[in-house]
Amino acid sequence: MKHDSIIASEGYPFIALSLIITVFIAILGRNCWLMGFFALLTFFIIWFFRNPERYFQEEEKVLISPADGKVIKIENTAVNGTISGKFKKISIFMNVFNVHVNRAPYAGTVETIHYHEGKFLSANLDKASSDNERNEIMIRTADGRIIWTVQIAGLIARRIVCWVQPGDRIGKGERFGLIRFGSRVDVYLPEDSKISVKLNDKVTAGQTILGYLS
Repeated sequence: MKHDSIIASEGYPFIALSLIITVFIAILGRNCWLMGFFALLTFFIIWFFRNPERYFQEEEKVLISPADGKVIKIENTAVNGTISGKFKKISIFMNVFNVHVNRAPYAGTVETIHYHEGKFLSANLDKASSDNERNEIMIRTADGRIIWTVQIAGLIARRIVCWVQPGDRIGKGERFGLIRFGSRVDVYLPEDSKISVKLNDKVTAGQTILGYLS
């Protein structure tokens, strides 16, 4: 199933509820301030769940950002859990004004998906990677490399949505899910990858080049 509508379908119930409340208050005609608040809230929810098209120039070995936001960490790390080994990790923090639809950083096959219950700490904290609710998606490239993308819930985010399943083929830049209302995405790349972004860089999902596979 494609998820290419201009508004992510998960947003429709929130939009409808806010719109109904706004219209109801308008019909009563007693509180302009309250009506204005819910009208603004409706527009914010529509803006939050926007799902724009993204385009990039395809090039072999290029890794693209899985999320909109700001790069808050770049590090070499050793992992021993869902996957094991040494990786380069890039953490991207999404505030409530960023597009929250996530995209595959590289083409391949979705090999495994692991969901972990957890806390809802602020997503820009280091321990959010291990303590917060999260969803891990492992993509196996055609040449056998592992790209590990982790959706992490934040202080306000309370639901991680994943649109893919193990065994699915996914293209570079293809939408695979979203996180509601402020969150973070960590992407683990092979240790020999060349990183082209820097700390505090603003990145765009499905468009910004994060780096290159060797």
